Amino acid sequence: MSESSLRVVWVYPDLLSTYGDQGNVLVVERRARRRGLTVDRVDVRSDERVPTSGDIYLIGGGEDRPQRLATERLRRDGGLERAAGNGAIIFTVCAGYQIVGNEFINDLGEREPGLGLLDVASTRGTEDRCVGDVIADIDERLGLPQLTGFENHQGITHLGPGVRPLARLRMGRGNGTGDGTEGAWQETVFGTYMHGPVLARNPQLADLLLKLALDVNALPPIDDRWYEALRAERMAAAVQPG
Repeated sequence: MSESSLRVVWVYPDLLSTYGDQGNVLVVERRARRRGLTVDRVDVRSDERVPTSGDIYLIGGGEDRPQRLATERLRRDGGLERAAGNGAIIFTVCAGYQIVGNEFINDLGEREPGLGLLDVASTRGTEDRCVGDVIADIDERLGLPQLTGFENHQGITHLGPGVRPLARLRMGRGNGTGDGTEGAWQETVFGTYMHGPVLARNPQLADLLLKLALDVNALPPIDDRWYEALRAERMAAAVQPG
């Protein structure tokens, strides 16, 4: 795999990079390089065009106003939609998850059209924020172990018929609908409310993105002792009483 190359695009780090979500792009980049891949990482600020030639696009969380500004600029730009049409892998967290859906409620209390890359629609909950650790069983079609992460949001995301839940909750509130779902995925587009950063807590999920981007069934093994120790520590802490 040493002759393979990968283009990783971090979308709008100046607007969407809360709760350590930039760690997701660092994990993808590092795990690719450790397998001998040449990685071209592109950080695209909100005043720049989104390239359409990326292999993996990552979008993080953000506050309400930056989320609206990011959505408006992404709609005008059109690059992310074209990349999705080219089959690029798109992984989104929290505000990014809502942005790639059909619509959400913005900071002005208005319905904001999303990019329509995931068949989901988000509203704003009237109860307390969803804050705390999440443990969930990932969709069996993806063939990965339990997911762990940290949620901090007030969104309620309803899934349409065109998507599948990313995972089923064992702990946490996930999409906030009370149906036990967390996140969503549709072909090569993924969304979740989990921070952590989620790909550091779940390295095999990062590897799934790499395999999809490279169109391979397996990757060369690497030493995952550090990642697995972090994962085990966070999962144990989540189930501790009190």
